[in-house]
Amino acid sequence: MTNIAKDSGATPATPRLRLALIGMSGAGKTFWKRCIAASGVPAISCDDVIEEKLARRLAAGGFSGINGVAAWMGWPDSPAYAEREAQYLEEEVAALDEILGGLERNRAQSLVLDTTGSVIYAGNHLLHRMRKLMTVVYLAASEAEQQLLIERYLGDPKPVLWRGAFQVKAGESPRETVARCYPHLMTARRQSYAAIAHATLPVAALRELPHTSEAFLGMLPQQFQPKLHPDRAGGSK
Repeated sequence: MTNIAKDSGATPATPRLRLALIGMSGAGKTFWKRCIAASGVPAISCDDVIEEKLARRLAAGGFSGINGVAAWMGWPDSPAYAEREAQYLEEEVAALDEILGGLERNRAQSLVLDTTGSVIYAGNHLLHRMRKLMTVVYLAASEAEQQLLIERYLGDPKPVLWRGAFQVKAGESPRETVARCYPHLMTARRQSYAAIAHATLPVAALRELPHTSEAFLGMLPQQFQPKLHPDRAGGSK
């Protein structure tokens, strides 16, 4: 069973805070999860839970870590990719179901959840559960920031579920194929992210903020801003 408090040794914040961060890989979900966790809010990265569930399969190939998961999946046009993409998604669904189940059992539990970019493929039932249990915040990269996300993907590969969007043309290098196909993947996902989000925060605006939980939460619409009490937030002094 997933340990909800795994990224924080502190007492959960009061009152309850539940945020699910969604968006493309490289948009800053993990960074802001860490900032919020530093204030004493328990936190989970779905990537970590999925990696644990894939551990035996990764170890068999000598892979470890999130980059190891990407290497295990392979390049999107490799023979093993489709099967491993399906295995990854199966474990992602199981991970999200497990995390949400923990929140349903413990109504007082706070959590900031760093989802994967592919969370939108987890199915309507799970996404509706997540939206019911948590405030879903979409970290939205603009079209102008596409190139930055592409370079991050190429320079520091993370697992990406292409879902058929990676189509190689004759004579293209892998970098050229990514540069052509990644914007289409982003465009296809934007509508899905926006549809399940309670709030959308532009990545460009977040980049200008102090790296604190208070700064991030202050960007949320008023109805989603928790009124945390610093002396009871549970952070280390």
